[in-house]
Amino acid sequence: MSISKFVDYSDGVTRTTDPDVRLLTALADPVRLSIVRQLAACDGICACDFTDVTDVSQPTVSHHLRVLREAGVVTSERKGSWIYYRLSPEAIGRLGAIAHALVPGDFVPAADLIRSRRRPASTDAAPLIRVAPTS
Repeated sequence: MSISKFVDYSDGVTRTTDPDVRLLTALADPVRLSIVRQLAACDGICACDFTDVTDVSQPTVSHHLRVLREAGVVTSERKGSWIYYRLSPEAIGRLGAIAHALVPGDFVPAADLIRSRRRPASTDAAPLIRVAPTS
């Protein structure tokens, strides 16, 4: 696949339309990643509450929230004069798909790993290491 269909070079500044690149770029900033981590820990946060967890001013928080919203990472809902933000379920699914595409083979569900560790070892199996008897 050619990346040129996702990149605009017309004004000398590289801009991408690839949604995965936009998603990962939005998450690459430390302040935005801090915001996303805070959103992952709860079910919605007022924009004004992010200044407590990010050490940046309210206008800077608003800028970062706009970037996250445009990248599809968060959704927003106005309640009176307050705006509440949540992680977008679609973004979570896209992140999972990106991670899945980077892993060779396939993911193994954690429950399967736990079950396989609980199974008793077969008595027919040869031991992995043989220790020579001492005389």
